Amino acid sequence: MEPITHFLTGACIGRAGLNRKTAYATLTAVLAAEAADVDVFWGFAGPVEGLKHHRGITHTFLGAPVVAAACVGAVALLYRWSDARRRKREALHPAEPGAPARERQPVHWAWLYLTALIASLSHLLLDWTNNYGLRPFFPFNPKWYAGSFMFIAEPVLWGVFFLALVIPWLFGLTDREIGARRVKFRGRGWAIFALAAMVVLGGWRWAEHAKGLAMVENTQVANEPVMRVGLEPYPGNPFHWHAILETAKYYQMADVNTRTGDIDSDPHSDVLYKPEDTPAIEAAKRTLLGQVYLDWGTWAVIRDIGQEPVAGLEPPRLPPGRTWTTVEFSDLRFSYPMLGSGHRMGRAPLGGSVYIVDGREEAGEMMGGREQK
Repeated sequence: MEPITHFLTGACIGRAGLNRKTAYATLTAVLAAEAADVDVFWGFAGPVEGLKHHRGITHTFLGAPVVAAACVGAVALLYRWSDARRRKREALHPAEPGAPARERQPVHWAWLYLTALIASLSHLLLDWTNNYGLRPFFPFNPKWYAGSFMFIAEPVLWGVFFLALVIPWLFGLTDREIGARRVKFRGRGWAIFALAAMVVLGGWRWAEHAKGLAMVENTQVANEPVMRVGLEPYPGNPFHWHAILETAKYYQMADVNTRTGDIDSDPHSDVLYKPEDTPAIEAAKRTLLGQVYLDWGTWAVIRDIGQEPVAGLEPPRLPPGRTWTTVEFSDLRFSYPMLGSGHRMGRAPLGGSVYIVDGREEAGEMMGGREQK
């Protein structure tokens, strides 16, 4: 999922009751809920390196306890810094004799680590629900797992989390205006409500996803035997799905509505014939881009599109007698208008390209509009 959902999930985990066990619980949960995405810094080494390492070791059951410990360590440094400042301030401005001591919630490090671990595991769970997937058992098992029933950005969840975090704050403002007694831990019920709503929404989408797969598998959408079927989500609407069907010769797309039971597919415009294999394609598979993309791309399609320059990547300059071609990588999981209502195929947002010289040599790689140096 995108960072907003992870951050808000962490905030609700902290406020659901763990903040009553220890100080800094909510802060720790927010940090740990998003910390796994620190692997995006691999993108500085290039877009292909970024794809290779994204959702890598920090998104595993082996890495989650380490990520949680790192977050607790960061909070410990903050605690020591703030405690030192407090002591210095009290030394400069000692309290008047007889003045009531300010109540401070103690830090219980075991509870804080448990909070961080729960939030860190929530990141893995949320990332599994969408169609990008993750490798939770890496490095022992490099297989990608993807639930594919939640869109990477779910506006319904944003609305629920907004209510859970803002309404208690508004109630607090009202209480202060009327002079009511301040509630120390406000918003626990709303936080639990938001987390429960997230589980209910995920369960509902999972059920609709299973229903959609059954509809496609039990309907003759393609004119040839189907080898496998994929179902990809749209945001906001749990009844709307994008289907991919693979036959021996082509891929066929379809629009699926699990509420009405309709499956819409045009055998002319929604069919992509499998590209013919060429020496350039075989060479491209051996490049860094090819190896990384084929490891991740569950529905990868590789096409030799000839001497077609890629925007932002200068074509190779060759002496007479030598030729080059462009090999394009795309994944059908993302080659549909995700924010629209149609299912016509378009250019995939997570695609890549590589120049191949003389059908065997790599001469430049690009992905996501950035060149891999």
